[in-house]
Amino acid sequence: MIGADAMVKCLEQEGVKNVYGYPGVAICPFYNSILESDIRTVLVRTEQNAAHAASGEARVSGKVGVCAVTSGPGATNLITGIATAFADSIPLVCITGQVKSELIGSDVFQEADITGAVESFVKYSYLVKKAEDIPRIFKEAFYIANTGRKGPVLIDVPIDIQNATIKNLYYPEEVKFRTYKPTVKGHIVQIKKVIKELEKAKRPIICAGGGVHLSDAVAELRDFAHAYRIPVVSTMMGLGVMQTKDPMYFGMVGNNGNAYANRAMNESDLMIMVGARVADRAISQPDLITTNKILVHIDVDPAEIGKNVGPTIPLVGDAKHIFKDFQKQEFTCEHEAWIETLESYRATMQAKRNPNPDYVDPKEFINLLSEHMQDDAVYVADVGQNQIWSCNYHIVKNGRFLTSGGMGTMGYSIPAAMGAKIADMNKQVVAVCGDGSFQMSMMELATIMQHHIPVKVIVMKNNYLGMVREYQHYTYKDNYSVVDIKDGSPDLEMLSAAYHIPFLRVENMAHAEEKIQAFLEKDETMLMECLVDPYDLVK
Repeated sequence: MIGADAMVKCLEQEGVKNVYGYPGVAICPFYNSILESDIRTVLVRTEQNAAHAASGEARVSGKVGVCAVTSGPGATNLITGIATAFADSIPLVCITGQVKSELIGSDVFQEADITGAVESFVKYSYLVKKAEDIPRIFKEAFYIANTGRKGPVLIDVPIDIQNATIKNLYYPEEVKFRTYKPTVKGHIVQIKKVIKELEKAKRPIICAGGGVHLSDAVAELRDFAHAYRIPVVSTMMGLGVMQTKDPMYFGMVGNNGNAYANRAMNESDLMIMVGARVADRAISQPDLITTNKILVHIDVDPAEIGKNVGPTIPLVGDAKHIFKDFQKQEFTCEHEAWIETLESYRATMQAKRNPNPDYVDPKEFINLLSEHMQDDAVYVADVGQNQIWSCNYHIVKNGRFLTSGGMGTMGYSIPAAMGAKIADMNKQVVAVCGDGSFQMSMMELATIMQHHIPVKVIVMKNNYLGMVREYQHYTYKDNYSVVDIKDGSPDLEMLSAAYHIPFLRVENMAHAEEKIQAFLEKDETMLMECLVDPYDLVK
């Protein structure tokens, strides 16, 4: 076989079912070999979205997502998708074609130093120099991507290596590294310290981040919180760790979160921060979460602990293992008065809105949409005002809430929704975006139709880059600059017709519920346009 055949065989050994990408000469041997495989190839319309789609699949399946593109502009277009996955610790293996080995460094046609370019956005990268190294490199890449703090790994394969002959293919059964050994089990001494402090605490709280999803620790955290009646808040990436209507859940923290969630976190005397970076969007004033309280920081990545704020008790390890170990400890705690206080905050500190009745009210609309979505549905929010409305008003039941948190990449929702749907075709998947972010990935409607991916797409249309306009409203006193997108934006009804996609428009809340029901009734692709007041704010 040749190197390209070996690449495909390696993917088969890893159980890969789908590869998202865009071919070009430098990756053609691989795409030629994959024709002999049962692996499904999904042709996206721009390379960035190959990584986003692979991300959506990875987040729903819990496995590594895979994308493959050509050299030069194909590889550089992929970088934003790689950076997006890196910021949210999503496991990807990104394969890029490269010019012939002997020409690397000669600035030949479609050459780009992609391993150098992505250095800041990958866990590791490989430039394959010998075809015989392909099995080892692929085995290592999948292992690195999906262990410890998960993230993207890049494999750059020159075209001559793809075409080189391999006599014997041996795919390693295990990986051995001397320097890469992620800590999984938490140190028992630190675990006992946490339990001791929990017994003394009167106002404990758990702040759940995206790492809880990544470690598949949702059930363990919920069980622990319910068993010991410990209130839970979440970061944006931690949405869905607790059901929205769970009595022990008190909302999303951060500058765009709930006031009562932030107050709960600030007034706690012991906070368990798990799977979260303590970054500025969730914790704008780090001093508030260390003053007069015990801070426990649990993370599988030791580099994150203490990076932004110094914890009282650092605890390195996988959240799933740690919460199982917590449950093995015998202890009691009592803080019903604290729970009653938080319930009063939740009842009295809800944000008050005054929506324009001539338009769709994002809060009421997203609430209705959530109630009518299936119990285990996947809701994919884009970036902008639509993201904050989605975070604050979507009701998570037993499904997933996906978005681009760390990087805040506009255009994420539609390709990520494609990958999420492919990961589990039985799940209902809805992508919600603004009219700005929609136009960054609307070309993927072609991919959705070509590959028969029944994704629901909602466009919250206000004719502005709404989040930037809102910032300019507050910061520059309504002196708006380069945010009006009304002129030149497509007629979404005509665009839907061009792609043969059924279309619905919601102008206000008068008939919104019946249109939502029609929108969700069948498992088929549909586009819905919601007209939102151009001057509506996120709260």
